[in-house]
Amino acid sequence: MPNNLILASFPSPPQGVWHLGPIPIRAYALCIIAGIIVAIVWGERRWQARGGEKGFITDLAVWAVPFGLVGGRLYHLATDWRTYFGPGGNPIGALEVWNGGLGIWGAVALGGVGAWIGARRRGVPLPAVADAIAPGIVLAQAIGRIGNYFNQELYGRVTDVPWALEIYNRVDPSTGLADPINGIAQGAPEKLVHPTFLYELLWNIGVAILVVWADKKFRLGHGRAFGLYVAAYTAGRFWIELMRDDTATLVFGVRINVFVAAIVFIGAVIYVILARKRGPREDLVAIREAHEAGLTDAAGEAADVVDGEVEGEKAEPSEKLVDEEPAETADKAETVEKSEDTETAGDESVSEESRVEEAAERKS
Repeated sequence: MPNNLILASFPSPPQGVWHLGPIPIRAYALCIIAGIIVAIVWGERRWQARGGEKGFITDLAVWAVPFGLVGGRLYHLATDWRTYFGPGGNPIGALEVWNGGLGIWGAVALGGVGAWIGARRRGVPLPAVADAIAPGIVLAQAIGRIGNYFNQELYGRVTDVPWALEIYNRVDPSTGLADPINGIAQGAPEKLVHPTFLYELLWNIGVAILVVWADKKFRLGHGRAFGLYVAAYTAGRFWIELMRDDTATLVFGVRINVFVAAIVFIGAVIYVILARKRGPREDLVAIREAHEAGLTDAAGEAADVVDGEVEGEKAEPSEKLVDEEPAETADKAETVEKSEDTETAGDESVSEESRVEEAAERKS
């Protein structure tokens, strides 16, 4: 590369993978894990501050995270299918998530489905959850971009700006073949490019700050904080995507993610406007108490069924026996009294006959 183009720059990491014995330690995977942890921890704190139940966001992550990872990978495969299924592609590579390739659009969409399932099981409205976790999600995205830096991917066009990123030729030492993901940098930089990973990282941090500020100032609810995050993120993704120079699916000569960003931005803005009509922020304490009361009522009804106390239910045989015993006792007592009266009347009749016989004997 001509030296007169190198005004100032910063280097890419020499490698993105280290080995602990036979176990590869991948910077990209570590960044994804760190981002998920940050999103859960921050989301949990925001949820509790809004009156939500402790531990709820952590429980929800059991649903949302796996769905999000699958959705992110599916979106990547759908928009970059030629790399894996086109001529000369590597179908097995479709499963190698550790080599990079997670689309945020698919991750948020399918992760939202997982979150909806988990929230519905607890009687919590999804928009309230989305508002709590929105800043954490976009901060997790920022951390994930550091993984792109280590993978030396998602960079922009060639440039001579002072903050240009140096791109190196990475080679697998064991084979001597080029390996951009798993290899080690060799020689001088091949080119200087726009560090679009850094642009998006800084933009995402700014979006997180914006959402937190707006949420505190305007007490956003009913999904408006999440809608603000989506609108602000896609606005940045639109112009950053136009600067990228890596392989991508094109529509009318334009990268497909440019169209996706524009469409999602419009949808998010419309949602934020319409959601204002839903009134003030949700009362999470009232929602939790109502859900718990519903569970208590359901448990009480179940107990009533077991005890035979539900209105209109027939009494058990044992209850009938108890109710019938007093009646049987009364019948027996009445029978005994009648028997005694009969015996008394009989005795009186015998005594009368004896007196008549005695009077007849005297006359004779």
